Amino acid sequence: MKATALLRAPSKLKLRESDAARRPLDDGDKAAVKDRTEKLLERVAELQPMLHAQRRHKVLLVLQGMDASGKDGAIRTLFGQINPVGIRAEWFQAPTAVEAAHDYLWRVHRKVPGLGELTVFNRSHYEDVLVARVLGTVDAREAGRRLAQIRDFERMLAETGTTILKVFLHISKDEQRERLQARIDDPEKQWKFDPSDIAQRAKWNTFQRLYEEVIAATDADHAPWYVVPADSKPHRDLAIAALLLETLKGLKPRWPKPHPMVKDLKIR
Repeated sequence: MKATALLRAPSKLKLRESDAARRPLDDGDKAAVKDRTEKLLERVAELQPMLHAQRRHKVLLVLQGMDASGKDGAIRTLFGQINPVGIRAEWFQAPTAVEAAHDYLWRVHRKVPGLGELTVFNRSHYEDVLVARVLGTVDAREAGRRLAQIRDFERMLAETGTTILKVFLHISKDEQRERLQARIDDPEKQWKFDPSDIAQRAKWNTFQRLYEEVIAATDADHAPWYVVPADSKPHRDLAIAALLLETLKGLKPRWPKPHPMVKDLKIR
């Protein structure tokens, strides 16, 4: 069965702690899984330049998840060996003063992929529902309004040529604790620590409930959500690589036809 079928979010999503440790694509050891992922990414590396050269499609990969769920690590694994031309990663933090002066989707729309681009969102427009709801800066009514706007926004992107895949990295609370502690204990990772990580961890159950609601409300065939178990980093990377490869293969990218002069051209 394809990864897109195995990992597609169910209509009635329930985020269970035990599911974060699942290995739906391959229950082998980490070395074997890393080797399999490498092979998938080699194929991605072959297709992506065609996507860029053809300039017919646009691909948006959205990565969402709790702190330490592995968004940065997944991006490093997925795109570390791919030609950076035509690939862009965007990281969404708290809005700047300029961004906050506009509607919340303004900064997002400016960063969606253009023709031939593969763009990765490390967090996304969903922060303006999830975090805003937890912090109380928007109420349930406004959050519902924003979800409707996001559905319209993503439909517009899809109808104008953007292929969207949204991935929720499902990490368990115990695994997050270990990774956050590792950041604190490692001098080279301490820069990653943010006090808000602890504050958000204290509201773990609220975030899980809101993720269930948000994913259920915005999953659509033109903008599907996939739930990737993220306690195992290699198995997480394998799942995202498989989703990305299946998506690119579905677009059937090809090298553009050469200029007619190429056939008999001899450079002197």
